[in-house]
Amino acid sequence: MSSPREVVAYVDPRLIQDAPGLKGAWQGFRRRVSQGELGSLPVIVGLSLIWLIFYVANERFLSAVNLTNLMLQIAAMGTISAGIVLVLLLGEIDLSAGAVSGLSAAVMAILNVKHGWGAVPALLAGLAAGAGIGLFHGLWITRFRVPSFVVTLAGLLGWQGALLFVLGNTGTVNLNDPVINGLTGTFFEPAIAWPIAILIIALYVATVLVERMRRGAAGLPQAHLRSTVARMVVISGAVVASVAVFTQDRGLPLAAIIFAGFVVGIELLIKRTRFGRHVFAVGGNAEAARRAGIRVETIRVAIFTLASTMAAAGGILASSRLLAVNQSSGSGDVLLNAIAAAVIGGTSLFGGRGSAWSAILGALVIGSISNGMDLLALSSSVKFMVTGAVLLVAASIDALSRRGRQAAGRA
Repeated sequence: MSSPREVVAYVDPRLIQDAPGLKGAWQGFRRRVSQGELGSLPVIVGLSLIWLIFYVANERFLSAVNLTNLMLQIAAMGTISAGIVLVLLLGEIDLSAGAVSGLSAAVMAILNVKHGWGAVPALLAGLAAGAGIGLFHGLWITRFRVPSFVVTLAGLLGWQGALLFVLGNTGTVNLNDPVINGLTGTFFEPAIAWPIAILIIALYVATVLVERMRRGAAGLPQAHLRSTVARMVVISGAVVASVAVFTQDRGLPLAAIIFAGFVVGIELLIKRTRFGRHVFAVGGNAEAARRAGIRVETIRVAIFTLASTMAAAGGILASSRLLAVNQSSGSGDVLLNAIAAAVIGGTSLFGGRGSAWSAILGALVIGSISNGMDLLALSSSVKFMVTGAVLLVAASIDALSRRGRQAAGRA
């Protein structure tokens, strides 16, 4: 007796018909809000309001110099958050991401500065350290059935101790390698930045069109052509606007390309591959996924490995920007901001729903709040309270949306 290898549940949104007229449009909007079907729109609206408020308070907020600095500030945190998104999709949590980022950066710095390793081998060693830690977490969680909260909480403490051990009596390791420092210190002038932007837009449009052709050939339902074109126009416009702003200052930051590259890679992985479909299936209902033949334990181990690798990459970007690694690397609010960015960006805390784009949107929200308040010379206490309030609102919307979807499912 054979068992199905994969179970795919799909409800065509076109089957849900709203009543005609303004009343029907309003009812449809309320239904989409209650069931969390508005996608990234609430986050984009909220981010626009934040930018408007800070621009009114200080016109320098939307200057090319400040927006370039904002991107450099959020690149490391957003990269860590992209890994957190993967873990949240499983309905799990990783409390060790900040400590892993600091330890991995320390491994890279010690090998490069103290042991004379080249930049590339040292960078790869730092990423490998993060991957190894994630593999250890995943195996411990799956083999011993210990909750991820406990395992990664132990990691939060243990890897901070490992950071102190690796740094030893040095305390601080200054980075002088031009390749490592160039990760966040390299800016592309317009002659290079605009061809990069055109290439990014062309690849994006080609990917969307190929996906539509594949779905059409397979007889699968797909979004209306108008919405697809609108989405391509908006994203292409965002790329053009970003490059235009960056080139008014120092140029297109390499850090922005690295950050965006990680996010796009993760988005393609979870949305366009069988592995990604399995991740959503496990996050939605692990037992149902297991009965469908999905190797749940393997998915969990792979996700924790990827998440810690992303944490290592974020730690390396942070050390490149600060030109040093010290005993406080990866500590403070690094972990909390990374988790908050994923949740604020729209990834569900309950698993099975989210997007890698959450890392960019959430990081922009948190980074904008911090950057704007710094421009206004407000105290850290106000910054923390506002960020906490935004996180609470985002988590509450997620919980209400989940209740709405459950109620719709029972109906």
